[in-house]
Amino acid sequence: MPIIEDFDARYLLGVDAMDVTHREFVGLVNRLAASDNAGFAAGFPELVAHTREHFAGEDRLMEACGFPAIAEHRAEHARVLGDLERLASKVVSGRARLARAYVVEQLPSWFDLHAATMDSALAARIKGSVRVAAPLAGGGLDKTGSTG
Repeated sequence: MPIIEDFDARYLLGVDAMDVTHREFVGLVNRLAASDNAGFAAGFPELVAHTREHFAGEDRLMEACGFPAIAEHRAEHARVLGDLERLASKVVSGRARLARAYVVEQLPSWFDLHAATMDSALAARIKGSVRVAAPLAGGGLDKTGSTG
């Protein structure tokens, strides 16, 4: 049974770039929570790497739309990524118990609150913007959060 459920009903923000990344994140968390020890050890680095890219992508979106709470949002990302990176070193050394507890007990409630507050505010800002300066060279940000 998934530990993060009802994605479409609870977590869709209406910004494609964010929705796709969040769906992938939820899938990774649910897969790790249900995995055996070997599967958890093999999959945890993927969660860390995905989360790093997930947060970097949101950073680009925040910069592109001039998100006013960028410092707070980045600080929250830094805290969670720091937790995951510290736990990754334990997983590599064969001590995955704390990492598993974090994935099962902490990440779902963190994601629920983060998506409902910080990410929904970012999505609203993006959807309210017509076009903003490009986060990457060569394009602008459209209302789906895509660069073009």
